[in-house]
Amino acid sequence: MQDWIPLALLAALLACSCAVTSCARSTDPVPKQPDAGSASSDAIDKSNLRARLTAEQYEVTQENGTERPFRNAYWDNHAPGIYVDVVSGEPLFSSLDKFDSGTGWPSFTRPLKSDAVVEKRDVTLGMLRVEVRSKRADSHLGHVFDDGPEPTGLRYCMNSASLRFVPADQLVKEGYGEFAPLFGQQAASSNPVATETAVLAGGCFWGMEDLLRKIPGVLETEVGYTGGTLENPTYEDTHDSKSGHAEAVRIVFDPAKLTYADLLEHWFFRMHDPTTLNRQGNDRGTQYRSAIFFADAEQKRIAEEVIRKVDASGKWKKPIVTTLEPAAKFWPAEDYHQDYLVKNPRGYTCHFLRD
Repeated sequence: MQDWIPLALLAALLACSCAVTSCARSTDPVPKQPDAGSASSDAIDKSNLRARLTAEQYEVTQENGTERPFRNAYWDNHAPGIYVDVVSGEPLFSSLDKFDSGTGWPSFTRPLKSDAVVEKRDVTLGMLRVEVRSKRADSHLGHVFDDGPEPTGLRYCMNSASLRFVPADQLVKEGYGEFAPLFGQQAASSNPVATETAVLAGGCFWGMEDLLRKIPGVLETEVGYTGGTLENPTYEDTHDSKSGHAEAVRIVFDPAKLTYADLLEHWFFRMHDPTTLNRQGNDRGTQYRSAIFFADAEQKRIAEEVIRKVDASGKWKKPIVTTLEPAAKFWPAEDYHQDYLVKNPRGYTCHFLRD
């Protein structure tokens, strides 16, 4: 709970939570801290979280903030699926254990797995509570109280901003196939395909996506906006370079069939003109810039090598002006932009593959 909560609301929340003397779990009044060698934030790169998360997601997960009740994404979500850490993607809770607590926050009777979360003593606000954090990313999730329904008698009161919901019919596709049987679906294959994601910009995303989806090894594509300053941008926000975003395509591919280097050299640098600054064909503005949004140091290294190689090849008579930008939040474009040239085969495009 944060300073913004009015005193009347604070009193109501404390009353509906539990008495001060019983807010900690009676069976374990001082929750155990994770062992020194247990997972907390290992292998989690938090260097770009401010770019990757919304301001509220960052405040809640990294600064122990609390979102407003009844004004968050999942308090009234009844769809089947699981909830994962918005930072790391680690699975945390299931809709099968979700219930309406009347508090305005998503509430669960238990975690998805017994070791999915870490519970810690919290004495802020002048009371003893039990804070709940994710095990791997150490994200602040919320608190657990002992006034929940059966079968556990617990109420894991979580912040929607700490969570991302994965619908049941998307579990296998998103790599959570082990939980599919919970919802009557077939589990993931024992040998799931390893994937890699690239985010590229090279002018109007309609034409880019139409060519990218046909490349052997590409599994899925999605058009959207990235690299700007505005949260939740729309097409109108990006028009005339107002938000700083580029029209981009997120590509999920099988690296066993298509390497990142090949995607760039043999496809990306052939389907648009990388020598025209902030322009492709008749489309002008920074939203039409040529850019590679690298996910990590290895993608950046490969991109730099490919740019040098293509620049030295002489296939383009002018210098390449493609920018290398660290991956930022990718905002999916409106539905009518997705697969536009499939829905409108005679629609506008200035993209084609050069020899």
